[in-house]
Amino acid sequence: MLTNKTNGMIAENLDTRKKGFFSTRSYQFTPLESISIYTTDEEGGATLKKVFTNMIAGGNIPETKAAADDLRAYFAEVLPEHDQDQVHISDIKKIIKWFKFLNERDLLSGEEEEAEEVAAEEKVEEVEEVKADEKE
Repeated sequence: MLTNKTNGMIAENLDTRKKGFFSTRSYQFTPLESISIYTTDEEGGATLKKVFTNMIAGGNIPETKAAADDLRAYFAEVLPEHDQDQVHISDIKKIIKWFKFLNERDLLSGEEEEAEEVAAEEKVEEVEEVKADEKE
């Protein structure tokens, strides 16, 4: 999005760099920052940024044409606390499509750094657990 107007917005295609006006009468706009995924924890939702960060850290991302059980299993690894009743397979497919689109254009650089920090923290926790087990 380049600029916001009262009756729409001017946006630029990330691939062709072509600019255009998009009316709010014809299109609905939702910033990715405002999207959250239903969870069963106390917060009740996880930000899309957290999901993307977990996807980067997790690695092997399935194709959107994969079997529903495979997509659900993958998403359970990425966001174990997601609400399986409210997060549908179509939602998971959209998230994967958005992630791949943004990642192919290097628009997730901040999430990559955060994913590295999360992975490092998890390794430290694992080492501490091993040391605690060795002491017992």
